[in-house]
Amino acid sequence: MFLDRTGRRCLGAVDATGRAALLGVQSVALFFVRGFSLPRLVERIFEIGVRTTPLILLVGLFTGMVLGLQGYYTLVRFGSEGLLGPAVALTLIRELGPVLTAIMVVGQAGSAMAAELGIQRNSEQIDALEIMGIETRAFLIGPRLVAALICFPILTAFFDIVGIFGGYVTGVTILGLQHGVYWSNLIDAVQWTDVRGGFIKSLVFGFLVILICCFQGYFTHLQKRYFGARGVSYSATQAVVMSCVVILAADYLITSFLI
Repeated sequence: MFLDRTGRRCLGAVDATGRAALLGVQSVALFFVRGFSLPRLVERIFEIGVRTTPLILLVGLFTGMVLGLQGYYTLVRFGSEGLLGPAVALTLIRELGPVLTAIMVVGQAGSAMAAELGIQRNSEQIDALEIMGIETRAFLIGPRLVAALICFPILTAFFDIVGIFGGYVTGVTILGLQHGVYWSNLIDAVQWTDVRGGFIKSLVFGFLVILICCFQGYFTHLQKRYFGARGVSYSATQAVVMSCVVILAADYLITSFLI
């Protein structure tokens, strides 16, 4: 019985991964081939990017301030407080910026996408669109994936910039580190490869998390545990949990290849 349950779960995971991959590729391809709509794309950019920006700026500011505070008291033990700027900037650009941006977008927009698509599936709106001859993958999922590829690098850049400023506020304004030391060491330490790696992560995270959220909502009707409103809430919860796990796993894999 144990081996049987384990095998079924493994096969189910492989099947879900394959269906999600096909859904993502087909949705983007069909969006550009059959269902391109600039107004819908702009609407999804507003949903993912504009509405999430205030949260990204707030979290980025406090993340940078915390990094500046902790980094200063760690570096001062070794007489290296002048390296606070590079420590804050590289930590944000390489790791925390893309990861926390993706997690914030999942919490703000991803769960809403999963719930919206789940309600549309349970209320047979998606079936109605298919009966009318509308390609639902291009109409509902394609714009969201393309908008994610556009918005995630921009949101990550906002997070990094505001976080670096937060580290400056803590290190220079509050703790008394010299202004020139902070910025000069930061400029010398940050390389284009660091920035490029952060943008690569943001693109991968953006596509993966939005695909997971759309997949969970689009196939809500295939849930075996729950149905109706309970199934929609379960799909939204699963979308957030799986997205966070995938973000951390993908972050490790990408980092191992980029280093």
